[in-house]
Amino acid sequence: MEKIITDEKKIDELLTRSVEEVIVKEDLKKKLLSGEKLKIKLGIDPTSPNLHLGRAVTLWKLKDFQDLGHEIILILGDFTGTVGDTSDKESERPMLGPELVMENMKTYEKQASKILDMSRVRVVKNSEWLAGLGFAEIGKLADAFSVNEFLQRELIKKRLEKGSRISLREFLYPLMQGYDSVALEADVEIGGTDQKFNVLAGRTLQKLYGQEPQNVLLLGPLLEGTDGRKMSSSWGNTINLLDEADEMFGKVMSARDELIEQYFIHATRKDLSEIKEILKKEPRDAKLDLAFEITKIYHGEEEAEKVRENWITQFSKKGVPDDLQEFSFERGIKILDILKKAGLVSSNKEGKRKIDEGAVKILDGEGNELETIGDYFREIEPGEKVLKLGKKMVKIKIQ
Repeated sequence: MEKIITDEKKIDELLTRSVEEVIVKEDLKKKLLSGEKLKIKLGIDPTSPNLHLGRAVTLWKLKDFQDLGHEIILILGDFTGTVGDTSDKESERPMLGPELVMENMKTYEKQASKILDMSRVRVVKNSEWLAGLGFAEIGKLADAFSVNEFLQRELIKKRLEKGSRISLREFLYPLMQGYDSVALEADVEIGGTDQKFNVLAGRTLQKLYGQEPQNVLLLGPLLEGTDGRKMSSSWGNTINLLDEADEMFGKVMSARDELIEQYFIHATRKDLSEIKEILKKEPRDAKLDLAFEITKIYHGEEEAEKVRENWITQFSKKGVPDDLQEFSFERGIKILDILKKAGLVSSNKEGKRKIDEGAVKILDGEGNELETIGDYFREIEPGEKVLKLGKKMVKIKIQ
């Protein structure tokens, strides 16, 4: 049996790092200090194929619990994913077909293994218990909540004020997430601050079924993407766990300087005292340390070191390779056509995906970044420039 670690310093950091609120903190700390083995629950809906640094914040918190010896339960929301949670959306989330959900979650365990020891993680799908619920049971769940409680949620209130549609399906999602906690008899649930209503639903339903209500860790603030908005696959501002090493490093380097501390604290487990020292450096040097640390986590130290050296050579020293292939194009050509004709992508679909990921950049002849392309149909101004996609670079001349 795995030993439970009750080191108070580690427990205090677990309860504060990346944590906005703990419900109920005194009770949870007491249990953690007691040596009791707790069931720690996290659910992830497969709404896109890539997990990114923003979604990984909850995985890091799972790891904190795992390092103390507790039981980790990772729920792949194959059922909730089809219904869709609009907790963080200003409009109705479309329902996803089960085939797309299954496709999206194909590599979730592999991606989670970048952070967690998956040999010590219980992975479940919530269709195992949700798919079999009938109207009688759903009615029992629904009776535990009022419509007013649902309508008081901030984004729901905004949508009501704008006259936007709110489907009855959206009322069901918190019931399903809450029932996950009942089915697993969870002691602790981890979620983002935008998930507060849903995780509290778990406490309500556990009481209904005669279980001790779970404690809750609400993590926040929500990690910002490279453009300063919330990191989201739909906005293409993500740093994905499966990004190639050079692409990952470059995305971190392209993030705003104001995000350096946020990324260090929430996207790594660098010691907080070390982070304070790093933040005393010039922003460029601190960001180099950050990009190295994040790339090391997902690709290993040797690869991260290699990418850092390449980056310094090409960008910090304002250099680009002398032997870049050159392409000439007529004025008015669209970026997707340039990417294909220059051999940087094999199809428009791949080109669009790379643009969505923020991976397509325009540099000047000395390696200074001029622009990150965000528009599929962007026309490049006349002149000579360098087009960069990951490790690949070509010279382009627009006439």
